[in-house]
Amino acid sequence: MKGVVETRSRMLVVVSLMLAMALTAMDSTIVATAIPTIVKDLGGFALFPWVFSIYLLTQAAVTPIYGKLADLYGRKPVLIVGSIIFLIGSALSGLSWNMVALIAFRGLQGIGAGSIQPIVTTLAGDLFSIEERAKMQGYLSSVWGLSAIVGPALGGLFVQFASWRWIFYINIPIGAAALIALSIFLNEHVQHHRHRIDYGGSALLVVSMGLLITGLLEGGVDWSWVSFQSLVTFGGGALLVLAFFALENRAKEPVLPTWVFARRVLLAANLGSLGIGVLTIGLSSYLPTYLQGVLHQTPLAAGFALAAMSIGWPLASAFSGKLYLQVGFRNTALLGALVTMASGVGFATLGLHSHIIVAALLSFVTGVGLGLGSTSLVVLIQSIVPWNRRGVVTGANMFTRQLGSTLGVAVYGTLVNAALAVAFRRPPAQVASRLPHNLSAASLALGGVPNMTASVLRYVEHALNGGIHRVFLGVLVVATFTFVVEWLLPKAVEPFNQEDTG
Repeated sequence: MKGVVETRSRMLVVVSLMLAMALTAMDSTIVATAIPTIVKDLGGFALFPWVFSIYLLTQAAVTPIYGKLADLYGRKPVLIVGSIIFLIGSALSGLSWNMVALIAFRGLQGIGAGSIQPIVTTLAGDLFSIEERAKMQGYLSSVWGLSAIVGPALGGLFVQFASWRWIFYINIPIGAAALIALSIFLNEHVQHHRHRIDYGGSALLVVSMGLLITGLLEGGVDWSWVSFQSLVTFGGGALLVLAFFALENRAKEPVLPTWVFARRVLLAANLGSLGIGVLTIGLSSYLPTYLQGVLHQTPLAAGFALAAMSIGWPLASAFSGKLYLQVGFRNTALLGALVTMASGVGFATLGLHSHIIVAALLSFVTGVGLGLGSTSLVVLIQSIVPWNRRGVVTGANMFTRQLGSTLGVAVYGTLVNAALAVAFRRPPAQVASRLPHNLSAASLALGGVPNMTASVLRYVEHALNGGIHRVFLGVLVVATFTFVVEWLLPKAVEPFNQEDTG
């Protein structure tokens, strides 16, 4: 058997995996808190969105590659190498002398981060039985919930009392502890064979995904959706995707084999994860904006309301194990989608006079739905493939979730900006003279309209509420889509053998 770990050290390995997961879990929240200070120190205001975008782009592009390498060479070396790359990127990010350097080093961080979540999730599948995996996924998910609370607070403390550079340096002791623990306690036994690495497929995957994700992130922001830049990025990306799959059909050991998307159960699970990615980013991006810009809550209160989703997620993940053993993976995933749909209906009813407690409760319910769905899908796909295919199916599943988040950023941003553009194109005469140009949802949430009269304030609130209402309707639509694709999961699934997976 491959991937054997001594029983007495399993929980110590889990602790080290949670430390490794904390590196990526805290990254976005802690950096978001410090970005105004970073811009003030380094300049380059126009470039700062790329501090987030480049990390997301590189992480998504390399995730399937790490999954394949983990199947070829074992989980431990791939996770250690990826973590080291992440820590090098963190140290260099802290040393950045201008915004361009920071963006480049954040890209390096993303390359390392691409290994952490899929390999950690794969190891949880290796170490524990089907009965135990949900509890372990709950532990790993709890890292995200804790990070949602600790990250902003820690970032604020570093900015106020030390330096923004420590938001990157703090990764080094945490990562070092995880690496030491993994080196000591994770005893993985892998049958080594000669492998032919799919360099061509890896290169095509990175470049094609880089183009498509860049188009999604920048379309409607730095350039119009109907523009030469969009034509180049989407057209070039689509052509390279076709070339990639043509190459993968001939490759001896493809980095992302076509059977991952050809098998009904895997396709439905991956599409479900795509929907989960879209749902997560929609609420993470726009629930705080709604609470601050429409309901005039403080950033701290908005952060805690969003954190409720991160609390419901691990609780539901841990409980899902008992549920899928009783009613099956498909029914557990469907129940999660139904719960998410119910919260989507609730979000669609929020308006100008809603209470933050209602929003926080809906956030918690959404986390419950996503926890049930995501855990059952991951454990399902890991349970039906051999050890040397588990990394690639987990990597593909994590990749589709990240792609969903990127797609969600683009779609939701377009919905909100289009609504604001309509509202501010022909405002009433008593409002028009007091509205500055180029308003965005973010600037409105941060009080971007100075010296607002009561009439202007009401108009802005209505405009922003209308835009974010579209996002909440989009959440309901995507939750419904997720339910439909998970309905396509087979009621009974037989494990694949080696011949079934190429």
